[in-house]
Amino acid sequence: MFDIGWSELLVIGVVALIVIGPKDLPKALKTAGMLLRKARQISGEFRASLDEMVREAELEEVRAQVKKATEIDIEKEFEKTVDPTGSLAEALRPPELDLDAPGKPKALEPPAPAGESPAAEETVAPKDSSEGDAALPPPKAANL
Repeated sequence: MFDIGWSELLVIGVVALIVIGPKDLPKALKTAGMLLRKARQISGEFRASLDEMVREAELEEVRAQVKKATEIDIEKEFEKTVDPTGSLAEALRPPELDLDAPGKPKALEPPAPAGESPAAEETVAPKDSSEGDAALPPPKAANL
């Protein structure tokens, strides 16, 4: 990390021994070790908080994408993909019935109330089953 070799450490140790003295050197090394440990701990917490912020930012992006995906109207998107011009939907739409316009189909008239029958309608009596059978020729025998 700092790229300090053994010869440089030896020089630093000799200078520390001369400046601090042999009596206080162990206390100084202990204090330096505690400070180094505290610095590593603080840098680790800082790194962890940065990682957490990055994860939260990514999570917010994912939440935004999910929200955007859930707001999409699937039916509208399907119609836009299948029929972008709307011509297919227009062709399949039934024509509106306009009674006053010439050349347009007329609406069906409502049925007549019960008991009354229209004059143009004829009632047909059901055929007797014996009459219908007499008009038919007898079945032919099958040659086996």
